[in-house]
Amino acid sequence: MASSLLLPLSLSLLLLAFASSSSSSSKFDDLFQPSWALDHFNYNGDTLQLKLDNYSGAGFSSKSKYMFGKVTIQIKLIAGDSAGTVTAYYMSSDGPSHNEFDFEFLGNTTGEPYTVQTNIYVNGVGNREQRLKLWFDPTQDFHSYSIFWNRRQVIFLVDETPVRVHTNMEDKGVPFPGDQSMGVYSSIWNADDWATQGGRVKTDWSHSPFVASYKGFEIDACECPSSYATGGGVANNTACCNGSAADDGKKFWWDEPVLSELNVHQSHQLLWVRANHMIYDYCTDTARFPVTPVECVHHRH
Repeated sequence: MASSLLLPLSLSLLLLAFASSSSSSSKFDDLFQPSWALDHFNYNGDTLQLKLDNYSGAGFSSKSKYMFGKVTIQIKLIAGDSAGTVTAYYMSSDGPSHNEFDFEFLGNTTGEPYTVQTNIYVNGVGNREQRLKLWFDPTQDFHSYSIFWNRRQVIFLVDETPVRVHTNMEDKGVPFPGDQSMGVYSSIWNADDWATQGGRVKTDWSHSPFVASYKGFEIDACECPSSYATGGGVANNTACCNGSAADDGKKFWWDEPVLSELNVHQSHQLLWVRANHMIYDYCTDTARFPVTPVECVHHRH
């Protein structure tokens, strides 16, 4: 393995070299569209705001679905008392046996830190929650939240710092989300039955509207045309973006060997996050899982 000092340059060169095989933009309208409650959207230059009040939340979705690559959105979360609210940002395929990668930002009372919950669904099965407290105030400025996905791993990143890795362990009998194209979604909604202190703190509607702001929309990923979908809307797992039929055999940047695992610096960053900021990991919850999940036994990070 190359040194951790050289790897960031290598990754930058890879991104430049293979950018032509992906779609990327910083404008909302190029990649996304409102999916519900259009009257709760506000556009201010390059910034989009979603609001939640006691009438409705709001949400948007990508215009296309993707297989492998990287999705990034910059978000400034709800300031002040955000208890009971959830700002969700996730990727998901369709149908009951769907795959899904979740960022859920759980609001809290004024002065308390935000909780970030991540979760992964594979073939319709979730229950893989992890929670952490961020090392900054996410309501004061925009921060980037990314999901990177290839055949070897799924990485959740905050300002390019990995906060979670889900490694492909199909060789251990653990299903991996590698056969369904996924859309990109975000929404803001009321979840005061569970979001803050297990539902003990309810949403205070006198503080509404609650506003989350977005900018810097980027998708560096392989777009899956509808022609690669089956009748149920699930991508054909042998054609779409597999480096053959999808693009005349072109190798995609996310398939480069250097991206098959974290580099040394990223591994140290993840260890720091887990040691200092993680507050819940399903792998250690023996009340919910008396038998440790297989992927936790063989976890490589």
